[in-house]
Amino acid sequence: MNFKNFTDQDVISFYPKILKELKKRNIIRTNNLVGDLGEYWTRKKYNDTPSLPKLQDAPKSTKNIDAISVKGERYAIKSTSGSSTGVFASLPKDNEDKKFEFLVLVIFDKHYILQEIFELTWDQFLKYRKLKPPENKWNLPITNGVKLNAKIIFKNK
Repeated sequence: MNFKNFTDQDVISFYPKILKELKKRNIIRTNNLVGDLGEYWTRKKYNDTPSLPKLQDAPKSTKNIDAISVKGERYAIKSTSGSSTGVFASLPKDNEDKKFEFLVLVIFDKHYILQEIFELTWDQFLKYRKLKPPENKWNLPITNGVKLNAKIIFKNK
């Protein structure tokens, strides 16, 4: 599609239409495109791979987790096209209580093409997390060490 033939307003108006279609196809649930795409690809890869647990969406507004396995294991899912995750907004700065069993990192390129999916345990998350100023909330830098120690769920060729 050649966008040069459209006015600025026309191009802007495509975005909500695309979001509506993605929701209709059950690819996304909210307007958080990157986060919802990460959750979609995580569920798809886990549910389509016989050796991985089957995942379902966590109920809306559930703190700290995005999916639950059929065995009841809690999964947090973070998506990025950069070198770190966004902040874990609902994780207290000083609380060490286990909030999820697994953290799934979904990495996209700048065109939202899925590149990698990694799985970390809660203990691995605790080891690699960093406090991000000025929010003073945890995030996870995606370093080579993180990738080497995480379980590889998917890697684009």
